[in-house]
Amino acid sequence: MRVIKNHHFKLAERAAWLSIIAYIVLAAVKITVSLLFHSNALLADGLNNTTDVFVSVAILIGIRISRKPPDHDHAYGHSRAETVASLLASFIIAGVGIQVIIETIRSFILESNGAAPDMITAWTALVCAVAIYAVSRYNLHISKRIDSQAVHAAAMDNRSDALVSLGAFIGITGSQFDMPWLDPLTALIVGLLICKTAWDIFRESTHRLTDGFDSTLLREYRQTIKSIHGVRTVKKIRARVFGNNILVDAVISLTDDNMNVHESHSVTEQIEKLMSERHHVAEVHIHIEPKSNK
Repeated sequence: MRVIKNHHFKLAERAAWLSIIAYIVLAAVKITVSLLFHSNALLADGLNNTTDVFVSVAILIGIRISRKPPDHDHAYGHSRAETVASLLASFIIAGVGIQVIIETIRSFILESNGAAPDMITAWTALVCAVAIYAVSRYNLHISKRIDSQAVHAAAMDNRSDALVSLGAFIGITGSQFDMPWLDPLTALIVGLLICKTAWDIFRESTHRLTDGFDSTLLREYRQTIKSIHGVRTVKKIRARVFGNNILVDAVISLTDDNMNVHESHSVTEQIEKLMSERHHVAEVHIHIEPKSNK
């Protein structure tokens, strides 16, 4: 199990490093080309990528902290560091989105030059969109494989950036047809998309940090436990996500109140095994009550 866990952490770190390197390269290319050939949309996209570097670094730090074993004041380990990293990432992304919106509105009001940007900026945006979309697909695959919220947040950010670059391409191309206002308009949409990505990551992170859990999964867990031979009813069940681990607490009654300790313990072991195999639940805490107890 330790070998598998370490392998998962290595995959998560590899995904974070891939994002960091990709964003450094893309930001440098986009900002340089946008300044040389005058595109607000591509510049906004490039500035977004510079902040994505810090987002990816925060995610990498969160992944590394989550590897630390339990200690005297973290009995469950440090897995939630990934969720905290995702939350911090959402604030950074939101800051960039707001900045892009403000700068775009300011430039639209103050600048009188209505010249359309060179088409090289459009092709740059398109190539970058394809590149970061490939990164997002890889990171999404890794996040599902190792069930990592931090890597999933990185994949969401990658995918959003691909859409942003595609939007920049469309806006710049449209500005060639006597619609120069379409480029700053696209930059504004870019800012809004960045803020939308920040909100999605923030909502998911806070949901986990406040012990929110999918009620549909709880119903599935209840049915799984009830299917175990010897379980009469599931009186209460709750669950939470701790980092990459799902923890479940359940109160059950048995078909026979006269089961001895060995027999009832055997039932709980079957529950733990099936929940792990069927739902990948890390820990199940079972409390047994007599069926007559309310």
